[in-house]
Amino acid sequence: MDTKALRQKILDLAIRGKLVPQDPNDEPASVLLERIREQKQQMVKEGKLKKKDIKNDSVIFVGEDNLHYEKFADGSVKCIEDEIPFELPEGWAWARFSTITINRDSERKPISSSQRTGVEKIYDYYGASGKIDKIDKYIFCERLLLIGEDGANLVTRSKPIAFFAEGLYWVNNHAHCIDSPDKLLLEYLCFYINAISLEKYVTGSAQPKMTQDNMNSILIPLPPYNEQKRLSQHLDEIMAMVDRIEIGKIESIELISKAKSQILDLAIRGKLVPQDPNDEPASVLLERIRAEKEELIKQGKIKRDKKESVIFKGEDNSYYVRQDTHTEAIDEQFIFELPDNWEWCSLLNIAKMELGKTLDSAKNTGINYPYLRSVNVRWNDVDLSDLKEMRFEPEELERYTVRLNDLLICEGGDVGRSCVWTDDKEILYQNALHRVRFYGECNPFYFMYYMMYYESLGIIKALCKGVTIKHLTGNVLSLIPFALPPIKEQSRIVEKLNQIFTLIDCIISD
Repeated sequence: MDTKALRQKILDLAIRGKLVPQDPNDEPASVLLERIREQKQQMVKEGKLKKKDIKNDSVIFVGEDNLHYEKFADGSVKCIEDEIPFELPEGWAWARFSTITINRDSERKPISSSQRTGVEKIYDYYGASGKIDKIDKYIFCERLLLIGEDGANLVTRSKPIAFFAEGLYWVNNHAHCIDSPDKLLLEYLCFYINAISLEKYVTGSAQPKMTQDNMNSILIPLPPYNEQKRLSQHLDEIMAMVDRIEIGKIESIELISKAKSQILDLAIRGKLVPQDPNDEPASVLLERIRAEKEELIKQGKIKRDKKESVIFKGEDNSYYVRQDTHTEAIDEQFIFELPDNWEWCSLLNIAKMELGKTLDSAKNTGINYPYLRSVNVRWNDVDLSDLKEMRFEPEELERYTVRLNDLLICEGGDVGRSCVWTDDKEILYQNALHRVRFYGECNPFYFMYYMMYYESLGIIKALCKGVTIKHLTGNVLSLIPFALPPIKEQSRIVEKLNQIFTLIDCIISD
């Protein structure tokens, strides 16, 4: 369940008057608007507001021609029918944001981070997206609606744009401070601002900003006062329920992730499906692959790979990996007691591993072809919706081609993420991917699931080179041990994992 989309749908229903029933006995919103205008006029007389604070207040009404008009303080009238986004329920009314609010931006003050250093952390300090610090003093001591004025969140909306601050607190100049003659209105405005698209009110791409003038021009579909109360209460109840669903979903996903890891652990230890003593042992498969490789070397079709490693058990009963003249102990997190007929191996024992072509527009020549990048590789899937093109010379095509049943492993990006190419149609690939092409009859999906197992334990990222950008080098990948089952058991394991994971993924998506 997409809880973000669910929240948006609930808010959309609320602002269109479709979440709670209308009551014909409710005082119409037009009466509420007239009362707000009178209250603001009185505040001007009392010196609590200045005349300039209400000079842009307007009245929106429906003319005899059933079109919407806006009357301004200077007496001018303008047709705004093209601005009206939807039809309102009976008793509702349209109003500009500024007409029903009091802007208190002039009271906010920024304090630099250096000025906030070394002071007592007592009162909340608010910015565009919420609390960002605590300081030793405060400006406000009442509940106000804060609306982000600038920042990427106006576009990404990863956090609410409108939110409340209450108690004693300070606000910097990156959040609009909004009050109203009636505080209940702020509750509805908060829901509304978080429900609508603000795209046409936000300017700037590098630094998005919603100015006070743009915010004041927002059209508000205002419900009757009593309906606002019912809406506020009902929305609180529904959103609390959605929160519980979301928490449950997060917990479920975490549990499912752990369950998948445990299932993969059983699979690579030979405990997911029963062994069949009639299966050809993995040792025979390895011997056959060694013979195949020697013949290819003799024919000059491949070269002997110096990175190929040998995994063996020492006299001390510990496991070691030897690569060329270098020998080192294998970490215990990789090794366990193998079932009968299984063997330890590295990928280079059973496959040829190569990186794709480097993207270099200055050097690459030839004809443009689509190619795979790391972003196209998903776990057990390939996303072809965003293919780029690169130039390849005819003599490069064979070297950089991905074929049916090739295993693809991300060298960069989300390192270790893997999938199997299942299309008869060939495609090219770049150097952010390892292409693993197996000798003999090894099941590539078994090794894809094995990479998924290592990833679930955080082992792959721990092995990767690089501080800021991680890379799974060919040398590191060639040293990682794999428990190799007989060919037929590989297929049984893959079939069982496919069944279980398909069922789990259905549960998540429901």
